[in-house]
Amino acid sequence: MNYWLVKSEPDTYGWHHFIAQGRATWDGVRNYQARNNLKSMTIGDQVLFYHSVTNPAVVGLATVVREYFQDPTVPDDARWVAVELEPVMSFEKTVTLAQIKAEPMLSTISLIKQSRLSVMPVRTDEFELILKLGQTTSEALSISAEE
Repeated sequence: MNYWLVKSEPDTYGWHHFIAQGRATWDGVRNYQARNNLKSMTIGDQVLFYHSVTNPAVVGLATVVREYFQDPTVPDDARWVAVELEPVMSFEKTVTLAQIKAEPMLSTISLIKQSRLSVMPVRTDEFELILKLGQTTSEALSISAEE
């Protein structure tokens, strides 16, 4: 299993929109590196959902339910792809960008090193620490996945 982080502006498409929708096509990505990250996602991969711009923070957890396919917003341009995600759980406590920057174990996370990238990989240790900071555990994750 791989871990990822996707960014979205909460006023445009926030966690509350995602929860209400129940499943989302993650489209509109127009950066080659982010596109390559979408192509690397596999079913079951875990995805941290990050609110950017306004009150930047990791707010929830999603899972990949459909691997990459042609981005429906540009059906005539095969360069761009999308994936489908489903929400898994909201964080009990959001993990702010300030917290992430202050945490020495997260000093090399892509969110800080490549701050403009909208879809990025997250190492297992980074993922586990962010879950801990959000007062969410991998045990809770496995329990919610079984329900």
